[in-house]
Amino acid sequence: MRRSTISQRIGLGLLIALTLLIPAQTMAFSGGIGGTQSNAGSEIGDVAQEGCLCHSGAPTNAVQILAIDIPYNWVAGQTYSFSIQIIGGPTADTHSNTAGFSMRVSDGILAAGEGDESAMSNWEDDTTTLVHESSGATSAERTWSITWTAPATGSGDVFFWVTGNSVDGDHQNGPTDLWNTLSFPLSETAEDNGRTRTIFAGDGNVEPPAADEGHVNLHDMGAPFRAHWLGLLGFNAVIMAIVFSGLLLRYGFSTSYKGRTNLLRLRYKTMRRGDQ
Repeated sequence: MRRSTISQRIGLGLLIALTLLIPAQTMAFSGGIGGTQSNAGSEIGDVAQEGCLCHSGAPTNAVQILAIDIPYNWVAGQTYSFSIQIIGGPTADTHSNTAGFSMRVSDGILAAGEGDESAMSNWEDDTTTLVHESSGATSAERTWSITWTAPATGSGDVFFWVTGNSVDGDHQNGPTDLWNTLSFPLSETAEDNGRTRTIFAGDGNVEPPAADEGHVNLHDMGAPFRAHWLGLLGFNAVIMAIVFSGLLLRYGFSTSYKGRTNLLRLRYKTMRRGDQ
């Protein structure tokens, strides 16, 4: 009887130990996550505003979040289209999960942009939040198109919060999955001037994409490449000027050249006779 009790206690202890290990091996939220979340004894009020605790404890500038085509101000009732892109972080299998995001706005309506309707959705039907869906987590470009409809007149400043993560595609929550946060305000205006900008979170050290098949696009080589070609053109122009001047001196003014023109031969003959 005593042996049975000891065995039961040992089994219960092993079960508790395995239970404690389960969070480290749980699957990632490939379908997106938002709102209040708890993980490893910590709780946050909103994922979009405070971060992604399920992947790592703190944000990192190794992940860049870009908000592209953001207006400088907003006009009541107008719908704006922009995109969120995530750059950096671990390299992911393009056929698996690559990245995700959670977004919140203090006012107005967030929705998926054209062509991305199945890639994201409003978290718990809250139109002020937007998160990626499972299909949106497999984006090779790590980019999502979004629309925001501005609120009514007099709403004042509107604040945007975005948390974006970059993952390695192993479907597990681990230290190699990295994230960062981005926040920015937009102020109300009576008339939209149509100007947009790109806002980003990170240190700005965004690496360019690798060249295809070892070749580099000429447009990516910038000012040093243009200066190189301008130098070559200038050098060639000097060489051509020297050659032209040499030919002109040799064949245009020489009195001993057999192929000189009749006018030059007549002038040479006149000069030899002394006639003026």
